[in-house]
Amino acid sequence: MVNHDDDAYKLEQLLESLIKMVGKANQNVDSLQKRVSQLESIIKEQQFELRERGPIRIYSRHPQKTAENIPFHV
Repeated sequence: MVNHDDDAYKLEQLLESLIKMVGKANQNVDSLQKRVSQLESIIKEQQFELRERGPIRIYSRHPQKTAENIPFHV
């Protein structure tokens, strides 16, 4: 009889352990989902800002100096 009670106790302890593990795993998943959502919103904000700014200008708007004004010649 004692053997059945001991087995039932061990099984109950195992079940409690598994429930705790699943709970922690769910918390980790929730945390990761929050982080992913934050990253997605940051990316969307950056894309919006880039669209608002318009194309990047490669060339200067200011007139270039002539070669004689540049101290070093190639």
